Amino acid sequence: MAAKFEVYRDAAGKYRFRLKAGNGEIIATGEAYESKAGCLNGIESIKTNAPGAPIVEV
Repeated sequence: MAAKFEVYRDAAGKYRFRLKAGNGEIIATGEAYESKAGCLNGIESIKTNAPGAPIVEV
């Protein structure tokens, strides 16, 4: 099974997403969004910007 993004509403009613690996493990989570459209835009931003993102130790 391939990785997938899941969109859901949290206890406060805000939209969030999580990225799950093929084995079902959560490997990333997103911030709270007021709208579903904002949440989906956050997912698209990760898809666009993350492939070349460097790893920085802080």
